[in-house]
Amino acid sequence: MSIMQQMIANHPLLEGIPDDELDLVMKCASFQNFSPSQNIFREGEEAKHCYLIVEGKVILEIFNLEIGNIHVQTLGPGEVLGWSWLVPPFSWHFDARAIDSVKTIALDGEMLRQTCEENPMLGYNLLKKFAAILEQRLQATRRQLFESYGISK
Repeated sequence: MSIMQQMIANHPLLEGIPDDELDLVMKCASFQNFSPSQNIFREGEEAKHCYLIVEGKVILEIFNLEIGNIHVQTLGPGEVLGWSWLVPPFSWHFDARAIDSVKTIALDGEMLRQTCEENPMLGYNLLKKFAAILEQRLQATRRQLFESYGISK
């Protein structure tokens, strides 16, 4: 088993995914690293990848003209950066920036969508995993907006 295969098999996103489906995900994967302070993506850009964070931390932000950057969430090892590759129009909804050196496994979004279309069980399994990520990100954004505007729940 290659290092990448081990990393994919052990990543929390892919826990419980059968080996034959993991092999399909592997075909969409490559290593991608980011330097400290490097922008990984910006809101509105085309979402071409999903990143499985292996090392380092990434900050998710929303930019507001009046306030500036609003911190939404910090992500680290074992977490997933990016769900926008999954939902049309396939564009980012946040800015993402490396806080320190970040090592990821980048999954090609277009290839992964096509693979899921051809393998509905993999698509269903990944959709369940990404639905949980979407819910978690929406709740983090909600909490941050309440805090930023001093609103109690």
